[in-house]
Amino acid sequence: MPQPAQPVNPARSAQPARADHPARSALVAHDLVRVLGGRRVLDGVGLTASPGRRIGLIGENGAGKSTLLRVLAGVDRPDSGSVTRPGDLGFLHQEMPFDAASTVAAVLDAALREARADLAELDRLGAELARVPEDDPGHRDLLDTYGRRLEQAQDREAWDADRRAALVLEGLGLGALPHNRALGSLSGGQRSRLALAALLVRRPSALLLDEPTNHLDDAAAAFLEDQVRALPGAVVVASHDRALLDAVCTDLIDLDPAVGGPARYGGGYSAYLGERRAARLRWERQYAEEQQELGELRHAVGVTARHVAPDRERRDNEKMGYGHRAGRVQQQISRRVRNAARRLEELERTRVAEPPRPLRFAARELAAPREESAAALVSLRDVRVPGRLALDRLDVPAADRLLVTGGNGAGKSTLLAVLAGHLPADGDVTRRRGLTVGLLTQDTAFDRPGRSARDTYAAVLGRERAEKVPLVSLGLLPEADLGRPVGELSVGQRRRLALALLVARPPQLLLLDEPTNHLSPALCDELEAALGPGPGAIVLASHDRWLRRGWRGRELRLEPAGAEHRSNR
Repeated sequence: MPQPAQPVNPARSAQPARADHPARSALVAHDLVRVLGGRRVLDGVGLTASPGRRIGLIGENGAGKSTLLRVLAGVDRPDSGSVTRPGDLGFLHQEMPFDAASTVAAVLDAALREARADLAELDRLGAELARVPEDDPGHRDLLDTYGRRLEQAQDREAWDADRRAALVLEGLGLGALPHNRALGSLSGGQRSRLALAALLVRRPSALLLDEPTNHLDDAAAAFLEDQVRALPGAVVVASHDRALLDAVCTDLIDLDPAVGGPARYGGGYSAYLGERRAARLRWERQYAEEQQELGELRHAVGVTARHVAPDRERRDNEKMGYGHRAGRVQQQISRRVRNAARRLEELERTRVAEPPRPLRFAARELAAPREESAAALVSLRDVRVPGRLALDRLDVPAADRLLVTGGNGAGKSTLLAVLAGHLPADGDVTRRRGLTVGLLTQDTAFDRPGRSARDTYAAVLGRERAEKVPLVSLGLLPEADLGRPVGELSVGQRRRLALALLVARPPQLLLLDEPTNHLSPALCDELEAALGPGPGAIVLASHDRWLRRGWRGRELRLEPAGAEHRSNR
C-alpha cells in the first residue's frame, strides 16, 4: 500500500547507521535554501536518504530537481541550510570530470581505484595482524580497523571489481569500446554512458543521478534498474523516466508546491499518481473550507457578534431589571466578539495558501490538417545515409501516428532529420508540395540566451501570431517565468519553449525526437494524451518505455544500418 504523502522532514526518515561505516551512512539535508537569478529555487527543503532507500525527485521543470542534486553533491553551496554526506558520494555529472585527451582506460582506472585501495589496505592490515600478538594492547584496535575496512570492501564488492567493470560496460552498450579510445572521440551519448558506468563500478555509499536514462536503450535501462536496486547505499535520482521511477524508487519527493512544502510519497510512480491527486483534492477542499470559515468569522466579528434583537418597547414589569439584563447581553456580545476575533487571528495565521493553478498542456492540435489526398505527405524509397541509416521504404500518410524505435545508433534521429529535409540522403525522398514540417530536436538552443522567453516566442512566431496564441495559454511555462532570459531556464523549460513554438503554429507534419526527455512526468502524461488521433501527421522517435507501453499507432523499429527493419502496421 502506498504511504500517504508527508512533508519532507529528515526527522521522519530512518536514522543513519554507524557513522564510522561510510557505506552505511545516510545523506541528510536540513532546511536548504538556494536562490538563483533572484528566484528562490529551493525554499527550506529537507531530506534524509538512508542506506537502501532509493528516492526519486519529481516536479515541474524548473522546480529545482537538478539544483537540489547539485547542492546535495556539494557542487553548489546552499544560501542557507546544511548537508551531511558520506565521504565517497557519487554524482552523475552532465559533463565528465576528464579532459578530451583522457582515455576510457583512465576513466575505468579512476572508478576502480577505491576497490583496489581497499584490497591493498586489507593485505597490509592482514600482514600487520599476523605480526602483532593477540595480547598486544594494539591488537584489538587493529582488528577493529580491519573489520571496518573489510565491511567497506564487501559493500563495494572489491574482489569482483574488475569483472564487474566489464559487465557494466557490456550492460550499458559499451562493451566493444576500445579502452585506448580518447574521450574526445566519443559521442555525447557514449560519454554519458561511460560516466554512468564509472559510478556503477565504484558502488559509492550514496549515489546521485540526474536523468540517467536519457541515452539508454531498453536493454541498458533494464540493466541500470537492476544495478541501482542492488546498491546497498542511498540513491537519489531526478528523472523524467516514469518506468525507471516505477521500477526502482522506494520513495518519491514531489518538489511542486504543496501544503507544508515538498511532500514525500512511499512507493513508485504508479502509487504516486493516485496519492498526488488525492493530496491535491485535500488541499483544494481545505482551502475552500478555510475561506468559507474566514468569511463567516469576519462577518461575525464585524456584524453578527454585535447583533442585538431589534428594539422594542419595554413593558413596565421589565423596566426595573433592564439595566441588569443589558449588562449581561453586553457581556455575551463581548465574549462572542473575543472568541470570533481569536479564532479569526489563529486561522489567518495558519491557513493554507491558495493552491496554484497547475500547468496543463493546452494545445488543441499538435499538427494541422492537410487537404484530402491519397498521396503520402512524405515517401522514402531505398534511402541511405552512410553509416547511419538504411531504409528501403516508408510512407507517412496524412493523420499518421508513427512511433520510431530502436537501439542507440539505429538511426532514429537521422530518419527524422531526413523527413524534415534537414539532412540529405541517397535514394528517393518525395514530399507533398507546400508541406509544412516542424521538428523538435533533442538539443534545444536559442541564438539569444539573454532574451526573455516571451520575447523569444514573439520573435520566432511574429507579433501577430504570438498575440493570437499567447505563450501562457499553452500551459507549458508559468507566467512568472515568461520574463526570464531563456539562458536561465532549465533544460526542460527550454524544451517546453521549443515545443510551444511548434504547436503555436501547428505544422502538417510534426516530428518529435525524444519528446519526453527532460520534461516533467506530468507533462509527459499530458503530451502522450495529445498524441492520439487528430489532424495532421506525427512521427516521433522515443526510447521512453512508459510511452511505448501505451502506444496505439503504427510502429517502425530501426536496426543499425544494413540490418532488417520491422514495421508494425
